[in-house]
Amino acid sequence: MKYELSPSILSADFARLGEEIKAVEQTGVNYLHIDVMDGMFVPSISFGFPIIKSIRKMSNMVFDVHLMVEQPERYIEETAASGADIITIHAEACKHPDRAIEQIHQLGKKAGIALNPSTSLHELDYLLEKVDMVLLMTVNPGFGNQKYIPYCTGKVKELRTMIEERGLQTDIEVDGGINAATIDAVLEAGANILVAGSAVFGKETAKNAEKYRKLLADYQENHK
Repeated sequence: MKYELSPSILSADFARLGEEIKAVEQTGVNYLHIDVMDGMFVPSISFGFPIIKSIRKMSNMVFDVHLMVEQPERYIEETAASGADIITIHAEACKHPDRAIEQIHQLGKKAGIALNPSTSLHELDYLLEKVDMVLLMTVNPGFGNQKYIPYCTGKVKELRTMIEERGLQTDIEVDGGINAATIDAVLEAGANILVAGSAVFGKETAKNAEKYRKLLADYQENHK
């Protein structure tokens, strides 16, 4: 299993966004988490596709785009065109997730399905084989710098069991409150892609990114 850090630019300094991304990329981090929020599915509004297109020109990282929007199927084609590598939609926001996942794959992108903390894993009963990644929100979505919800650890563990029982290689991404105090719990539960916002971006972005990148590399080495 491959372990990846996916720093969330929602916590970056947007006045220095290009510099912040380069600081992370130069440490060897492969993923970049990009939250698109519409102010309807979640309370906040973040940014649109022009920003994704602009940073795509200066980064070779895997763009991990998380559509936190109502009816995300309306934006899949534009998300792909903007430079996304992985497109994740919310089960709660999508009327026809099976069709949306198929659309993402037809555009040559990896497909992820996201679940909010209180959404049952049963939402995945007929979708798990179809997606490349499941994103489990470990805070209620919409704002950065929230505290990790403890019961999500058991949910991650249960999902990893489901994946293994079906003989799948599906990635588990966790998003929300991931930092030095919570990282061990989610790794041991079975997550392998970790979104981190305020834990990475800040006064010492490069140092923070390298710290978590190395931690994940060490964990992977010790769990071959």
